[in-house]
Parts: sequence; structure tokens; C-alpha cells
Amino acid sequence: MSDVLGFITNEILAMKWLNRLVGELLNFLFGSEFAGGKWGLSLQFFIYDFIKIGILLCVLIFIVSYIQSFFPPERTKKILGKFKGVRANTIGALLGTLTPFCSCSSIPIFIGFTRAGLSSGVTFSFLISSPLVDLGALILLASIFGFEVAIAYVIVGLVLAVLGGSIIEVSGLGNYIEGFVFDGANVDLEVESLTTKERMTYALDQVKDTYKKVFWYIVIGVGFGSLIHNWIPGAWIESVLGKDNPFSVLIAVLVGAPIYADIFGTIPIAEALFNKGAGLGTILAFMMSVTTLSIPSLIMLKRVVKTKLLVWFIVIVMIGIIIIGYLFNFIGYIFI
Repeated sequence: MSDVLGFITNEILAMKWLNRLVGELLNFLFGSEFAGGKWGLSLQFFIYDFIKIGILLCVLIFIVSYIQSFFPPERTKKILGKFKGVRANTIGALLGTLTPFCSCSSIPIFIGFTRAGLSSGVTFSFLISSPLVDLGALILLASIFGFEVAIAYVIVGLVLAVLGGSIIEVSGLGNYIEGFVFDGANVDLEVESLTTKERMTYALDQVKDTYKKVFWYIVIGVGFGSLIHNWIPGAWIESVLGKDNPFSVLIAVLVGAPIYADIFGTIPIAEALFNKGAGLGTILAFMMSVTTLSIPSLIMLKRVVKTKLLVWFIVIVMIGIIIIGYLFNFIGYIFI
């Protein structure tokens, strides 16, 4: 069984065969001296990771979008409206995993949910989980770190989303939403029934739109990854971001928070940092802070929530990410 899982992880998801093929091609075209040097290895990393992430992303977005076609916003609101309390927040967080959006594009849906009368616990659980956790990220993480780490990432991401939403609801912070959010009409449209062909057309359109949106994030992320992979000494990265540095998680969160990138753009950077000795918890904290606390998404969130709620949203999510980071650095040996 372990051999089968290893084959799926290494040869199908991680596409190690593609890495070997690119290496042999560069060796054939430019000779072993270039292919084995820093420039050659950087080029190999870039070509291999760019093609691998592109193929996986398109396949996964198609599958996720096909599933998502069964959960348009109107149906999602009706589903969420049937539950209360922590159960409702959990459902909200789980539905967030079916929306392959960045945090900025989640905010219009957050407004629609709020206007429909859903609780702040549900809406903020959705808002946290939507950019943080999705099925595509699960498979891509599994291709690099293995299924154990990928599943653990999804679980802690959902826990963070549910806890964050619950705290905001119970503390009353969810009342600090700008008035205009409630003023618009809540249009309750009929849910259209789609044929299989229409769902496939929708999924293909989502693949095209999503790939266009994240293309440059992937290029930049893979570019940084190839730079880290071959030019930055592993000893330096290990001393700064290794699990033995007590400040590594804090550094990762503070560096990652201002960056605006899709999770697919952060994965090649995480892969390179991991190969250079960075702590597992530190890497997860970096990825989480980039996807949930980027400055552009917080600026957009500020337009719909009052300052007090925005500040506490940042504090709650940041503390959660830091705790997860240190926890995984402490127990990371279980997964690796």
C-alpha cells in the first residue's frame, strides 16, 4: 500500500518523471557542465515546476469548478441558513473550500451572505477558509509534502476558520460591519438546473479565467523558488527559518502578510524553502499569512467592516497562524 501511495505522490502528483526529463533535455541541449551548474539547475526547477503546477492547477480547477456548479451562491445561502452555531460555522468553512477564489474575490460573496442574514460566525468562517484552503491546494501540497502534511494543513486551516468565525460571533465583533452592507436588496434568485454539458462548459470557463488570474503569481512564485533552490545557501535559510530558530514563525508571518499572492504562487516558494531546511510549521505559517492577511485584501475588507472588527480579525487570524506554525514545528517530525 505504501508503495502505491509513494508512486501516486512521486510520479503522478509530483511528476518526478518530468523533472528527470527536463534535466536530461537540458543536459542534451547544453551539456553536463551547464545542466549541473546553478544556472542549469535553476532553469530545470523553473521549467519543471511551471509545467507541473500548470497541469495540476488546470485539472484540479476543472474538478473543483464542476463540483462548485452544484453550489451557486443562492443554493449556498440556503444551505447555510439551515444551520446554527458552531455547526453552521463549520459548514461555512467547508463551503469555503469549494470556492477557488483569492481573498479579494471572496469579499463580494461575504457581502451577499451578510445581506442574506447569515450570522457573522458563518460569514467569517467562510471568509477565512475560502482563500486559505481548497481542494486544489490539498493536491498540490500532497505533491510536494505528501498526503499527511496536505491533510493536516487542510484540517488546521478549517479549525482556524471555524474558531476565528466563532470568536468574532460570540464576542459581538461581528456587529461592526458597515451599514451599507445591509442596505442593498437581497435578491433571492431561483437556482438554475444545469445539464452535464453546461456544467462542463462552466468548469472549462473557470479553468481559463482562473489560470489567467494566477498565471503571473505562478511565474513569480516559481521564479523565487528557483532562486531560493539554487542561489541562497541552505545554511542561511535554516538559521533564519529553521525550526530551531524561536523567531522563525514570527518572521515568516511578518514577511508573508504584506505579500499578495494566490496559494498556488506560494507553493513553489514553500517547496524551495522546505528543500533548504526551513521548518514545516514556518512554511505553513508563511503560506497562511500570504493568503489570508495580504494588504490588498485587508484594504478591500476595510471597505465593508469597521476598524475595530478589522483589527481584531487581523489579531485573531495572526495569532491562530502563529500557534499553528509553532505547533507544526514542534510535531513536524510526525509527518516528515
